[in-house]
Amino acid sequence: MPKANRFLTIEGGEGAGKTTLIRFLTTVLQERGVEVVVTREPGGSFLGEELRELILHPKPTEPLCKEAELFLFLAARSQHIETLIKPALEADKVVICDRFNDSTIAYQAAARGFDKKKVQNLCDIASLCLSPSLTLYLDVPPSIGVRRAHRRNDQNGDQIDRIEQEDLSFHEKVREGFLELAKEDPKRIRIIDTTKAPATVKRHAEELVQEWLKQIL
Repeated sequence: MPKANRFLTIEGGEGAGKTTLIRFLTTVLQERGVEVVVTREPGGSFLGEELRELILHPKPTEPLCKEAELFLFLAARSQHIETLIKPALEADKVVICDRFNDSTIAYQAAARGFDKKKVQNLCDIASLCLSPSLTLYLDVPPSIGVRRAHRRNDQNGDQIDRIEQEDLSFHEKVREGFLELAKEDPKRIRIIDTTKAPATVKRHAEELVQEWLKQIL
């Protein structure tokens, strides 16, 4: 496994603006001549996309228990790394991934109630101990973020998924989980306040990524 020095992850709760920022950063990197692979979790492989649908839109006749949810996320991640992330890193490409281990810890440990250390150990196994060298955590109060997510779905005609349907207290726990992770690993996880103006958010993110590029290129 190559060093993960070209692996960048974007994290955040619902409605944090990850998709928009990823598009912007992809353009920034490409303008510098950097070859970029953009992917997401769960997803990034045929199996991963199939599991994504099972996780986010399960059959109403068979609700997904939290244990199954956890292991489906991990299974998708292992396949994702083997089929897409690992080959891209070995080819010296920059990989930008929408969610990774930090999301599993925030959602499944902090919000679902699993033991944090056990979830971290499972993430290490599933990801072959692969870790990004930079993570941008897009922070937004859930009262704002969830409203944004619902408005986006309405505009796009998308179905609200089962995670977005969780109550506000669930999303508050997710945010607390992310902030705790950022506190534990401030060198890797950099916080961006996405309640600020879009131009300010983009400028902050670009500054962090440009600084990161000096270390990896």
